[in-house]
Amino acid sequence: MKLQRKNRLRALSLGAVAVSGALALTACGSDDTGSKGSDNSSAPATSASSIKCDDAKGQLLADGSSAQKNAIDAWVKTFSQACGVQINYKGGGSGAGVTAFTQGQVAFAGSDSALKPEEVTASKAVCSGGQGIDLPMVGGPIALGYNVPGVDNLTLDAPTLAKIFDSKISKWNDQAIAKLNPGVKLPDLKIQAFHRSDESGTTDNFTKYLIATTPDTWKYSGGKAWQAKGGQSAPQSAGVAQQVKQTSGAIGYFELSYVADGIKAVSIDTGASKPVVPSTESATADIAAAKVVGTGKDLALQLDYKTKAEGAYPITLVTYEIVCDKGNKADTLPATKAFLRYIASEDGQKVLSGIGYAPVPDEIIAKVRTTIDGLS
Repeated sequence: MKLQRKNRLRALSLGAVAVSGALALTACGSDDTGSKGSDNSSAPATSASSIKCDDAKGQLLADGSSAQKNAIDAWVKTFSQACGVQINYKGGGSGAGVTAFTQGQVAFAGSDSALKPEEVTASKAVCSGGQGIDLPMVGGPIALGYNVPGVDNLTLDAPTLAKIFDSKISKWNDQAIAKLNPGVKLPDLKIQAFHRSDESGTTDNFTKYLIATTPDTWKYSGGKAWQAKGGQSAPQSAGVAQQVKQTSGAIGYFELSYVADGIKAVSIDTGASKPVVPSTESATADIAAAKVVGTGKDLALQLDYKTKAEGAYPITLVTYEIVCDKGNKADTLPATKAFLRYIASEDGQKVLSGIGYAPVPDEIIAKVRTTIDGLS
């Protein structure tokens, strides 16, 4: 009996090893490009077998948009477990990412603004026989997060926001704010407006909204660097969000996933029948109307900041992954393509809506997938 029991335990142990070995092999050997759960849910979890690793190996360095940092972290965790590739995404801001890319320091960069003509020219020095291109991968609302004690619901419009961030409205009980918020008890409290200290695509998109909707109020030319007078600054979206959270009377702009305990989000009066709350759904409604304005393999988008459509949130951004169309480094190309293919896949895009981001519309993400397959 003892011998039979010993043999039975040994057989069970060998069976467990065989199963775990089979699972390990499927992690990097599957030809599947995506899979759906039985409940067709949008849960962030992705099966390792749905990721096509190909010859991906080693380590990837990347930098850029802090707005997409939470999405990249979720993607990297799943991809690295499946393929064994280490991805170090710094998230130092869009400006830092583009600079690192054009200097050949990273395999890809993230930017909330498409490459400028001079940046495309600079990229040709590191993309042998090619150039940098914009691949839209992450969408989402730019939330105006605030910390005003006793105020749980707040509505603002473009002219009022412009005056707040240009230091022309300094108190929360200002008449312009009160007019937009009838019945709300606004405190006689100083406004502490926070903006980005680093060059940021989030800044670029927020100020594009102000330029498009209230040019007579917002007199600045825009761009990644903050230009308005006054206010306070902090680095990256996480830094601005932290300052808002800990400062009474504060307001700042950052991606929706940074709205957390102690921070509430402003609803925007767009001229529609009722103010629009920032959400993945309201951002998707706006991004769905975006037009591809890039040429060739570049897929830069033009967003509609002036929308008055019901339920469409106007202050949105799309984060681009910037990569060479041709001339990528041979040692990082397989891993770069495998990672980009995963995050553009159906499973990869599913992750976004569960963590405060908006998936890229189907018609556009289909073009992204085709472009990724052709990278060389």
